Amino acid sequence: MGKKYSEDRIKVPRFNEESGFYTTPERSKIMGKIRGKNTKPELAFRKALWAAGYRYRIDYKKLIGKPDILLKKYRTAIFIDGEFWHGHNWEERKQRIKTNREFWIPKIERNIQRDQEVNQGLQELGYTVFRFWESEVKKNLDECLQKVIVSLERHSSHA
Repeated sequence: MGKKYSEDRIKVPRFNEESGFYTTPERSKIMGKIRGKNTKPELAFRKALWAAGYRYRIDYKKLIGKPDILLKKYRTAIFIDGEFWHGHNWEERKQRIKTNREFWIPKIERNIQRDQEVNQGLQELGYTVFRFWESEVKKNLDECLQKVIVSLERHSSHA
């Protein structure tokens, strides 16, 4: 499947010293510890979904956006997004970025744009898409899970 991007695709500059971007060894060590998958909220959500009797695939590579959790039978994709990387409260948060703004602002805005493209692509393929913030899952796991289960039950009754 060829990638179709909107005309106004955000261009992210390369993160390297020649571009004026630098990182300290301490910052590099901190950034290296950031998980992209199997985060605590994601594991908690998967465990709860499994306990509710639903079986799923994780980080499904054959589908656009590589959903964190995919319920193929129900054509449902679930993403659990980190607040920083996916731009939670972006307009407010953007003002607080103090270092390497020329890199981080386009980087996160491109992530937001990509998330929208992925949502649209999956919906065009007939998938129901859920996106939860990590903090939302941490604070209200049952509420998030219930949203998904209601949708799955609705899907089952139509099948």
